[in-house]
Amino acid sequence: MSARTSKPYEIVEQALALSRADGCVVIADEESSANLRWAGNALTTNGVTRGRTLTVIATVDGQQGTASGVVSRSAVTAAELEPLVRAAEAAARAAGPAEDAQPLVSGVPDSPDFHDAPAETSSAVFADFAPALGEAFARARSGGRELYGFASHETVSTYLGTSTGLRLRHDQPTGTLELNAKSPDHTRSAWAGRSTRDFKDVDPGALDTELAERLGWAERRVELPAGRYETLLPPSAVADLLIYQLWSASGRDASEGRTVFSKPGGGTRTGERLSELPLTLRSDPDEPGLNCAPFVVAHSSGGDRSVFDNGLPVRATDWIKDGVLDRLTTTRHSADLTGLPLAPALDNLILDGGSDRSLAEMVAATERGLLLTCLWYIREVDPATLLLTGLTRDGVYLVENGEVTGQVNNFRFNESPVGVLGRASDAGRTEQTLPREWSDWFTRAAMPALRVPEFNMSSVSQGV
Repeated sequence: MSARTSKPYEIVEQALALSRADGCVVIADEESSANLRWAGNALTTNGVTRGRTLTVIATVDGQQGTASGVVSRSAVTAAELEPLVRAAEAAARAAGPAEDAQPLVSGVPDSPDFHDAPAETSSAVFADFAPALGEAFARARSGGRELYGFASHETVSTYLGTSTGLRLRHDQPTGTLELNAKSPDHTRSAWAGRSTRDFKDVDPGALDTELAERLGWAERRVELPAGRYETLLPPSAVADLLIYQLWSASGRDASEGRTVFSKPGGGTRTGERLSELPLTLRSDPDEPGLNCAPFVVAHSSGGDRSVFDNGLPVRATDWIKDGVLDRLTTTRHSADLTGLPLAPALDNLILDGGSDRSLAEMVAATERGLLLTCLWYIREVDPATLLLTGLTRDGVYLVENGEVTGQVNNFRFNESPVGVLGRASDAGRTEQTLPREWSDWFTRAAMPALRVPEFNMSSVSQGV
């Protein structure tokens, strides 16, 4: 019998029983996914997959400290289970003392569903979405548009057990939708994306209507030079910038003088005002629609994660509060090292701007500026200032006297998310959004649109 046919909690218990190390953490990730793809107003493919990944973390105590070894494998058979555990132990014994070593977490109450079967997705998740998508195809066809895109839904049930007695479990559904509308000659293109837990809150017809409007805007083309423009960043673009900021908000790196959050002369910029707007950037495992694991799940150590923290409870955290930098990400080790509060990274991100204005209302209040659709190919230029570069994509529009008057060429931008927050003069209402650049790694985000004066469009791009 293969380990794949065993229940996930049984695999965790068996691996823990096989351990000969001083400490052991076992993580079983049970994964299932379903997807739809379409092109030219017609479905092309669909499919369902299932799998399991098993991660074993062994810790070995020594005179110089505690070492850790981590081995992850998929499709582990019963015969391969003991060799996997031994491989993790061998890796720990071959390693030097782990800098982030801490006692394994203990004393966390068991998850009541630890022994239950894993959650699974299937094509049934698209039961209401697929017919509505078919109606959108018909509407697009009659309107002279072609729709392309994909919908994906994944459910991961994570079972975490430790030699210190933790038995925790979390189910994480993740849904994404990306929809492109193109003119028949493919000279005009518009994009929309959504994140969802179950596709019950996604309306492809409404998205097609939005894309049709954008294709209409693109009938007039205006060429603009590089320069600094008042720019309306939609929620997707704001999410892509601030997710990278969160990934760069290591408390240890900041305290060592290596990031934009380092204070000149030593220490960090916590307590410093970053925005004149009452912006609050936060994460919360219980955020409705964006729920994420309420405990640390670390398959490896590095940056703002430590395998020794597995199972550590996480709570709602304000990274920026009313415009002031409040927290930087820390593990137990880096918190002890820096004296900063313990603030583990979480798997969602929300920016509240204190406004209920829609993006359309913000456009109507714009005398002259640019309206973006999304960003892509974002890369770091300078970690000391968190200067990023990237490209606009699938529609940059000119706004004049409160109306969109045409589509302009794409640009390469050079901006720091911290600088964007510092210069933002207006924020819209917070909406759940799909970060286009980082959606393969981070999907649970809710952001407002931001108005940013003097946004640096550093050069013209020929991209579409």
